[in-house]
Amino acid sequence: MRVGILDQSPVRSGGTPADAIHETLELARAADRWGYHRYWLAEHHSTPGLAGASPEVLIAQVAAVTGRIRVGSGGVMLPHYSALKVAEQFRMLETLFPGRIDLGIGRAPGSDQRTARVLRHGPGALGIEHYPRQIQDLAAFLHDDLPAEHPWRGIHAMPAGPSVPELWLLGSSDESALLAAQLGHAFCFAHFINAEGGAEVTRAYRDRFCPSPDLAAPRSSVAVFAVCATTEDEARRLARSRDLFIVRLYTGRPAPYPSVEEAERYPYNAQELAIAQHAARRSVVGTPEQVRERLLAMVADYQADELVVVTITHDFKARLRSYELLAEAFDLTGAGDKEMTP
Repeated sequence: MRVGILDQSPVRSGGTPADAIHETLELARAADRWGYHRYWLAEHHSTPGLAGASPEVLIAQVAAVTGRIRVGSGGVMLPHYSALKVAEQFRMLETLFPGRIDLGIGRAPGSDQRTARVLRHGPGALGIEHYPRQIQDLAAFLHDDLPAEHPWRGIHAMPAGPSVPELWLLGSSDESALLAAQLGHAFCFAHFINAEGGAEVTRAYRDRFCPSPDLAAPRSSVAVFAVCATTEDEARRLARSRDLFIVRLYTGRPAPYPSVEEAERYPYNAQELAIAQHAARRSVVGTPEQVRERLLAMVADYQADELVVVTITHDFKARLRSYELLAEAFDLTGAGDKEMTP
């Protein structure tokens, strides 16, 4: 089983965005040692609890401090940008780190709607209805293969080269899955965002997949929030921080990732408890054996080829330890040094 990591570069309560970025680099180095297959960087804007606004920049640094693991975006929010510019950025990354770069794209704003309007501001801004065409143009620029009748034929995404990044469509609904199937790209379902219907969506993707020059057969993964600890009680304690983080986010009060103590002191009202309980359905929490069993059952239900894990705890050492325990539980290959990162 291939297992990857999705890192949202969380900002801890009491920490700084700079701390979050340095922790991303430390976690990436450890993941490379422990045998994880992919390391994806998320894109969020104007969000006090998540520091990763520029995955295309952070990918270069993560790839530079690792040696084996694939590194990519999870993902670039394509409607904000020009397909040509994204192709140029990822052709540059592929040139620097050939055979190790993934380009995951999505259509969510990665922010509030006001921030999204600022990101798309300008005379050439495209509406969300152009997203399917943007994907096609992006793939064509990556391969330097625009159709003869295309108005942009003759424009090239540089630097040109023999290899291209792996292109993944990311989503939490059936729309992105159907696009991925129709256009012949890999697909990752974001279970950590939406726990409803993901297995059916991903199986439908596989059933409806049309081969393309990028991909001859369907390739899918499922992204899940998980926390491991040596005991179930400790894992559930660590996960309380996420309850409060989600409650604040969903009630319009985004903030840095709270400590367990903050979460335990917080006076939840009935509505907030309902939000936290609903969000808990998107999480897998427990001992390494418990988490492994539940994740494998989910992968089987989704008929997925790979697993992507999102783990956030307020204590960075606990986050490292959670990923280390999971690597051991899955017996990930190539996991040289099993020592905990200091």
